[in-house]
Amino acid sequence: MKQAVDADPSIKLIFLCSPGNPTGTLIPLAAVRALLEYENFKGIVVVDEAYIDFAEEDASAASFVKEYANLCVMQTLSKSFGLAAIRLGIAIAHPALIQILMNTKAPYNISTPTAALALSALSPEAVTCMHHKVSQLVTGREWLLNALSTLRALGLGAAIGGNDANFIMVPVLEKSGSGKPDNARAHSVYKTLAEEEGVVVRYRGSEPGCTGCLRITVGSKEENEAVVRKLSELLEKL
Repeated sequence: MKQAVDADPSIKLIFLCSPGNPTGTLIPLAAVRALLEYENFKGIVVVDEAYIDFAEEDASAASFVKEYANLCVMQTLSKSFGLAAIRLGIAIAHPALIQILMNTKAPYNISTPTAALALSALSPEAVTCMHHKVSQLVTGREWLLNALSTLRALGLGAAIGGNDANFIMVPVLEKSGSGKPDNARAHSVYKTLAEEEGVVVRYRGSEPGCTGCLRITVGSKEENEAVVRKLSELLEKL
């Protein structure tokens, strides 16, 4: 990132996604701080933390807002709170930066029903419930990671990324045993799961650095067991 800034001094806005999608990789806070303190960068750093509630405690860059006037941390009620339908996000920044955003945003951009739902979701009882469900999901994520690792012999590679979100990304490898990721096989697995097995995962093979990859959302115990079982059956055949 510093090299990019040095090469192009006109850069004034940097977006970071932590944890990232589709890898679930968390950017260390030390790296975020280093960018904020880089003397050659004179712009604003935006950290998208849509999946931050699934990461370890104290992983958010929100605490840096008091120190850096050029930092904006974005969060949402779409993921851990399960309220994607209300399309509500949160900006955490220095008051001066928030004022700029307030001056430029559309008027009445948050409806009364949306505001009411958000206030309800952020009540102490609702936040406690959210943390409980996230804890259950993290336990399921660990189980799913271990279960998917047992499919190596069938051509499912090791998980890619930091696994700090509510999903896991794994590469489907060539049937030949070469160890190379295989887009065609991955897409076939993805399509068969959806059309014949009623199991929906995300095909990510067309994205940079994601050749042959499927992104699997962590579900309930029953859903996790089902996706592992169906994957095992399909990898045997395809």
